[in-house]
Amino acid sequence: MGLSLVIINLFFCSVTVVVLGIFIKHKDTSIVKANNQNLSYILLLSLFFSFLCPLLFIGRPTRMSCLLRQVTFRIIFSLADSSILAKTVTVVLAFHTIQPGRTMRQWLGRHLSTSLLITGTIGEVVICVFWLSFYPPFPDYNTEIEVGKIILQCDEGSAIAFYLSIGYIGFLAMLSFIVAFLARKLPDTFNEAQYITFSMLVFCSVWISFIPAYLSTKGKYMVTVEIFAISSSSAGLLGYIFIPKCYIILMRPELNTKPNLIFARE
Repeated sequence: MGLSLVIINLFFCSVTVVVLGIFIKHKDTSIVKANNQNLSYILLLSLFFSFLCPLLFIGRPTRMSCLLRQVTFRIIFSLADSSILAKTVTVVLAFHTIQPGRTMRQWLGRHLSTSLLITGTIGEVVICVFWLSFYPPFPDYNTEIEVGKIILQCDEGSAIAFYLSIGYIGFLAMLSFIVAFLARKLPDTFNEAQYITFSMLVFCSVWISFIPAYLSTKGKYMVTVEIFAISSSSAGLLGYIFIPKCYIILMRPELNTKPNLIFARE
């Protein structure tokens, strides 16, 4: 089971690297520039590391792995959600601001996306710092799951911090979904919000179903459920947001021109 999960996540890591390479190689094309390429790079890098996070869950639990595995994937996911939210909000404001002045446009382009990215990530970092400071996860021997067996597993320390950190990620995801849903009627030639809407719908569905599934399982199956949630939600973001763009870049280059794209910029 562990080997199959490792292979699956390494495969998605390689796909993410390929997509990032395509975006870097075609960085001067219209579709890459139109969708805020810096945020796209940050999102791809966060997805790459999110596919690596399940490797911390596999194998014999140690004090270091127990401390790192939950905190690492939560901070990475909050970074991914914050970058998606920043992309979506920037597009919405750029299209709906009525006759913006030069100062407003510069503020939108230079400060808004960065502020959303930093603020969204810092919120999760604060939760994780309090978690590790007061009730850090630790390896524990469980004798109650199976009779006659002692199972070494990670005790998450504080259940409140565990679900609060997941709830914060869900909050960012819901914000991204709502903003993207409101932006679904933007011109079709630019409308990345449609892909973000579907990706966040998949993301939210996975993590909403994760909670009852996680609570109803025990032992190694709890770890498997969490790894599946991390991998499937990351794959949903990668597939819905970036694969359509890669299709246009590689298979339909005639659509990747300025007349066919509407830019949310001056």
